Amino acid sequence: MENKKEMRKWLEDFNLDHPLVIAGPCSAETEDQVLKIAHELKDSKVSVFRAGIWKPRTRPGGFEGIGEIGLKWLQKAKAETGLLMGTEVATAAHCKLALEYDIDVLWVGARTTANPFAVQEIADTLKGTDKIVLVKNPVNPDLALWLGGVERLHMAGIEKLGVIHRGFSTYEKTKYRNIPEWQIAIELQNKFPDLPLIIDPSHITGDRKMIFEVTQEALDLNYDGMIIETHIDPDNAWSDAAQQVTPDTLKQIIKDLTIRKTDDTTDEYSQKMTKLRANIDVLDANLLELLGKRMKVADEIGQVKKDANVAILQNSRWNEILGKMILEGEKKGLTEEFVLRMFKAIHQESIGHQEKIFNA
Repeated sequence: MENKKEMRKWLEDFNLDHPLVIAGPCSAETEDQVLKIAHELKDSKVSVFRAGIWKPRTRPGGFEGIGEIGLKWLQKAKAETGLLMGTEVATAAHCKLALEYDIDVLWVGARTTANPFAVQEIADTLKGTDKIVLVKNPVNPDLALWLGGVERLHMAGIEKLGVIHRGFSTYEKTKYRNIPEWQIAIELQNKFPDLPLIIDPSHITGDRKMIFEVTQEALDLNYDGMIIETHIDPDNAWSDAAQQVTPDTLKQIIKDLTIRKTDDTTDEYSQKMTKLRANIDVLDANLLELLGKRMKVADEIGQVKKDANVAILQNSRWNEILGKMILEGEKKGLTEEFVLRMFKAIHQESIGHQEKIFNA
């Protein structure tokens, strides 16, 4: 699959002067609920109404979606509001029903994207469709797996494709429900700059209070749109209550968002950026030089440990370093999350160097 300008055509056909907005409840619960939310969003910047019909749950026993009857409610909502309709599909059966009920936008969920066999089944079922098909990132941070899902759909002759960034699972405790791992989405943008990229702040945050912050960050990174879970009574929603916002809150979020230019061609801007980027290049080179020197010290430490028959990993020393660096990082305006990630990567590289010494 190669990047082509034509990848953006379906998005450009909306003729929007703002990022694409997909919104609606996490789950379709009742006909009345679906219609009320759709009508609340009718005269806003929302282009696509979303509602979960089938809900894959981590553990059995929870609400797993209303099923086929919900598609009838979406049909009615479309007839009454003119909004396009969208839902998640996970199996060939879901796809067949979604096509039968003329759902306009389909997306492959994170758990499904992680399973190439399931994605292939969906691709075979949707072969040649003119529907918009979006692919959420897999639950684990794997760009190849994410792009692989898109490629399977592309090979099935589906032209209206895009991706949804919903964050990645982690065993670490963070402020996010699913950590963004922005660098993965940025790398995807670099490989396929014309593949529409949509942010899902609801699943990244798991907290309605953080929706605006994450959406703005995504728009600052040139994302093309957003998919935000919206409910008339979020606190009593049947699924994912904490991450849903009211229609009025959604409208305020959209109003408050700042849309940046993709570039500035003025001489003043270019001169300032050239100077600052040159400084960054020098600092980056210095960083690599320092890291190289650090790894040479790690090699020496590895040799000393090998000679003394001491294990590579020293947990007490590692925890001491980590605690100290987090405090030092805060003084320099670095977040705890960044410091943890950086030093864990450095630590892993150091262990790798010492293992080579041990195995030599």
